[in-house]
Amino acid sequence: MLVIIGYLVVILTVFGGFVITGGQLGALYQPAELLIIGGAGVGAFVVGNNGKAIKATAKAIPHLLKGSRYTKVLYMDLMAMMFLLLSKSRQNGMMTLENDIEDPHNSPIFSAYPRLLADAMLMNFVIDYLRLMISGSMNAFEIEALMDEEIETCEHEHEVPAQSLNVIGDAFPAFGIVAAVMGVVNALAAADRPAAELGELIAHAMVGTFLGILLAYGFVLPLASLLRQKSSEQIKMLQCIRVTLLSSMNGYAPQIAVEFGRKTLFSTERPTFVELEEHVREAKTQSKGNATESAS
Repeated sequence: MLVIIGYLVVILTVFGGFVITGGQLGALYQPAELLIIGGAGVGAFVVGNNGKAIKATAKAIPHLLKGSRYTKVLYMDLMAMMFLLLSKSRQNGMMTLENDIEDPHNSPIFSAYPRLLADAMLMNFVIDYLRLMISGSMNAFEIEALMDEEIETCEHEHEVPAQSLNVIGDAFPAFGIVAAVMGVVNALAAADRPAAELGELIAHAMVGTFLGILLAYGFVLPLASLLRQKSSEQIKMLQCIRVTLLSSMNGYAPQIAVEFGRKTLFSTERPTFVELEEHVREAKTQSKGNATESAS
């Protein structure tokens, strides 16, 4: 929604300012210039990216129209879920988590958080490392190195769509110049026409430069920046899980482990110590109630 609002602000202010100064909007309507710039941009995008990058970019763009799903409530749910998992393993042993990670959709702990369960990347990250912890074949240092490698790979994958849009955005002003030069060439070829017609042809040619710059800095480059912001939010979830699990492996109690995880969050979404403590207490109470109902 914010993307659409931002685009409307760009369009209204740019074209509105042009009209206020006495400009005619009809003069800016140059389909040929737009075809040259847009077509060259799409062609360069296809040439400069492989199939996987093109698919990743096409898949990422629709998500930009939605608001961020990584909210304070989701982070608190994540840490409550981690607390329940670590508490269960601490009280009854790591092997008791085996049924949970083998069938998370039927797990009382995982199924209590459907929004987290729907995030495949996050769930795979949690389950894979819990499985490694259960196996007992890797120490904390080895798992930490593996986590860092996986998070770095994830960051690289998320950077591909943003970098692709960034390159095309940087190229649009140059394609605008190409369209303008072609328009000027066309105008010079008609130098025998009256001055009014010649001036109109040159004005039309200059629209190419205008469109190239507007498309780059008003539409495409902001999307690349937004993609990077959304990627950082998703990576922050993985970092929170990483710190929480490693703290548990180093001997800290579940309550302290989730507190370490809380400290890694951005300040805009980070709950206070009291908020997290109350949320974890509610999750613990609810979990006990569900266990009692199942037993009866």
